[in-house]
Amino acid sequence: MILQGQIVDIHNKRIYKGEIAITNGKVSSIKEKDHNVYHYILPGFVDAHIHIESSMLVPSEFARLAVTHGTVATVSDPHEIANVLGVEGVEFMIANGKKVPFKFNFGAPSCVPATHFESAGAVIDSEGIKTLMANPDIKYLAEMMNYPGVLFDDADVMKKIAWAKHYNKPVDGHAPGLRGDDISKYIKAGISTDHECFTYDEGLEKLQKGMKILVREGSAAKNFEALIDLLPEHFENMMFCSDDKHPDDLMIDHINKLCARAVAKGMDVFKVLQVACINPVKHYKLDVGLLQVGDAADCIVIEDLKNFKVLQTYIDGELVFNNGISLVQPVAFKNLNNFNCSKKQISDFRYESTASQIRVIEAMEGQLVTNEIIANSLIKDGNIVSNSDGDILKMTVVNRYQNQKPALAFIKNFGLKEGAIASSVGHDSHNIIAVGVSDEAICKAVNLIIENKGGICAVSTHGEKIVSLPVAGIMSDKDGKTIGLQYAQLDKMAKQLGSTLHAPYMTLSFMALLVIPSLKLSDKGLFDGSSFKFTNLELNGND
Repeated sequence: MILQGQIVDIHNKRIYKGEIAITNGKVSSIKEKDHNVYHYILPGFVDAHIHIESSMLVPSEFARLAVTHGTVATVSDPHEIANVLGVEGVEFMIANGKKVPFKFNFGAPSCVPATHFESAGAVIDSEGIKTLMANPDIKYLAEMMNYPGVLFDDADVMKKIAWAKHYNKPVDGHAPGLRGDDISKYIKAGISTDHECFTYDEGLEKLQKGMKILVREGSAAKNFEALIDLLPEHFENMMFCSDDKHPDDLMIDHINKLCARAVAKGMDVFKVLQVACINPVKHYKLDVGLLQVGDAADCIVIEDLKNFKVLQTYIDGELVFNNGISLVQPVAFKNLNNFNCSKKQISDFRYESTASQIRVIEAMEGQLVTNEIIANSLIKDGNIVSNSDGDILKMTVVNRYQNQKPALAFIKNFGLKEGAIASSVGHDSHNIIAVGVSDEAICKAVNLIIENKGGICAVSTHGEKIVSLPVAGIMSDKDGKTIGLQYAQLDKMAKQLGSTLHAPYMTLSFMALLVIPSLKLSDKGLFDGSSFKFTNLELNGND
């Protein structure tokens, strides 16, 4: 097979007319040759850090959408499904991903559970990491979210890192806001990347100390604008990633959009493409071609180097996307799940108190970090209730692995004026998380999730809508376009209920993620991510 076009040679920073011969899935020759073909040929894009589960699609369905945007590979941390099903979940992701022509590169989840302050469905200790690291399908130790464990030399944490080093596999980081001596110690432990930077100065310090920094632009966390100005000087040590990408967003764009945005800022296209295509392959030693003779023919054809509209995608020389049509075929798979709680009563969501002031989680648009604010409580019949006028809404996290009393807290910036929204996608343990204007609405939403053994939903006095997620309670067994459209409709309903957030469900899913400060809620209670301990909802005289 011969491809003709304007060949983008990222390594040598040149573009020339030429043709590429592909034989048995590999690039057999690249020649300069005059012709009248004006589209561009370049290596495929790589998402350097993503949780496939966040797309609510199994890997094979994720691939069918991703190739439409020129993505040929991902560096994928399967810790979402691992927190539900353990090693069995990781094995499911690997096996399903192998059924399609796409290059998934899975890591060994380092933090299952993410902390001991929440209830997960499984545990992967250092012996489990040892077993996973020996598997050639496991490419790296996934994000070490337990940075306090690294800083305090926790024995099991250090064993996990040691096994990654033993097998000569990279260790991914997760250290939001970590600076100074703490980040120096974290890096010294052998951790090589971070995708959690949310300020320019933080990213710069980590780069200067030897880390690879990932510019994250997902459905909830958006750090592109904060970090992209680091690229012109530090492009050799940066990558692009999504981290979490909901299905409706994945239908629209992927890493190609980040390239377009960077070039629109006047950045050198070769530097941008090194970040998007080359650096992840080199850092993680991926079996992904870089448009060199002898490489796997993992390349894309795009319309121009401005909008990065993809015309064709090839993986191992196979045409997997062509002019608007994904050629990746759907595959059959067996659903697996772990959902063992009973329906709740409205009374389960009462918070009996006389406290006049409470701690409130302040959700931040486009960020996973939250603030802690103090607000006046609204008490009715001895129960602290949602104050929709003040946008201080009750939220809950409900253990889905066994019957326990729901944990309760309050949150600002969801903006709901009626009803409730709920999800069994609740990072990282994936318990049920919900927010609403009344205990009745919250209970109704939670029970809808329980009845379906997983999903995301919205309820109001006018009706209810749910996208069922029967695969581990976090992924659908339907095709990507169907789920993308269903999710978009659900997102629209949440906004009709009053939410002003760009991605209310994605934001909701991170409100139980204890390893990112400041204030979060686990199924065991309100948690201060800055001091890494539980805290009180009610304020007393000493607070």
